[in-house]
Amino acid sequence: MTGEAMTIPFFRPSIGVEEKEAVQRVLDSGWLTTGKVAREFEERFADYVGARHAVAVNSCTAALHLALEAYGVREGDAVLVPTMTFAATAEVVRYFGAHPVLVDCDPETLLMDPDATEAAAAKWSGGGRLKAMIPMHYGGQMCDMDRMADIAKRHKISLLEDAAHTLPAYYRSHSTAPWRSVGETSPMACFSFYANKCITTGEGGMLTTSDERIAERVRMMSLHGLSKNAWTRFEAKGSWYYEIVEAGFKYNLTDVAAAIGIAQLLKANELWRERQALAATYRELLADCDGLVETHPELEDRQSSWHLFPIKLNLSAMSIDRAQFIEEMKAAGITCSVHWMPLHLHPYYVREYGHRPEDFPQASSVWPRLVSLPIFPGMTREEVHYVARTVTAIATRHARQAVGV
Repeated sequence: MTGEAMTIPFFRPSIGVEEKEAVQRVLDSGWLTTGKVAREFEERFADYVGARHAVAVNSCTAALHLALEAYGVREGDAVLVPTMTFAATAEVVRYFGAHPVLVDCDPETLLMDPDATEAAAAKWSGGGRLKAMIPMHYGGQMCDMDRMADIAKRHKISLLEDAAHTLPAYYRSHSTAPWRSVGETSPMACFSFYANKCITTGEGGMLTTSDERIAERVRMMSLHGLSKNAWTRFEAKGSWYYEIVEAGFKYNLTDVAAAIGIAQLLKANELWRERQALAATYRELLADCDGLVETHPELEDRQSSWHLFPIKLNLSAMSIDRAQFIEEMKAAGITCSVHWMPLHLHPYYVREYGHRPEDFPQASSVWPRLVSLPIFPGMTREEVHYVARTVTAIATRHARQAVGV
């Protein structure tokens, strides 16, 4: 039995008085679009992750697009991306008329598999068509960035981290090596501030880089390819004159959103500690489901952001499928999600590239088992215990006799 019913959303934003006061200050200032608050957010963010430069934009998708543009990706090029990722990682490759070369995942961590990445790079690197690779830090746990950097270097391709799920997150090369933050492990990284991310601006993103020329290029291209942005043109000492240097985009982040971001960034560590505690509690409480439910691992050389808490159902030991499991969770008042249906199974990528499930056996095998449980700062002890109790009750109730439950 699950006990007294509760209603628990998949996510509840952690917004307090600090964010409200920050937004009010911007509204009172008379300058709402990209200006000095957005610049302050960039500086604080770069300092937080240990990057030299940061450029605020209106989504992680925009950041990924601008990063590939700065790397010189063009029509006919190829870019390595994981099949186990959200639409944006591969979608931005198609913006250029380039080809997303999908890569299978590790079946345990769901991260882009280094061996599969190496094989794909070896196949595509001839003739200079392979231009970049985008490892995605699934759920907030970083990929093996040493392996990824080595592959990129040997095949002479650009490396870009899809860090939409991470803030903060850390990686180290071995047990005695220093921890390295996401954002300082490759030339460029792209972050998301969507409503349910580790910190939020409602909608928004950030690109970090160690290269000043890339930062300048991205900043210019994020606002129509103009030689001067709105702030520098209209502030008291600005000039009315500007030039269109390139055909750019409209990807800038407003000061209103940046104000929320600054307030969120100031408590990013606190929000992270809450996620860590929730993940640890889930793993402890679901240990009794051994054989029916598998919790997500955190590797010894990683510190995850725990943006997601995915579980894997052992469907061979249960008499229901994932859809029924999620429906029974919903009936108990708990909203779950799935991250994700791999890209190679979606109609667009089947139609355009002829992908088959057997082409990516690990992702094809694991995705029907995946369920993401609610995890968010502010989630109460009672709520996480209720979710874990409900998972256990449903799994146990539908366990096949062969597992002895």
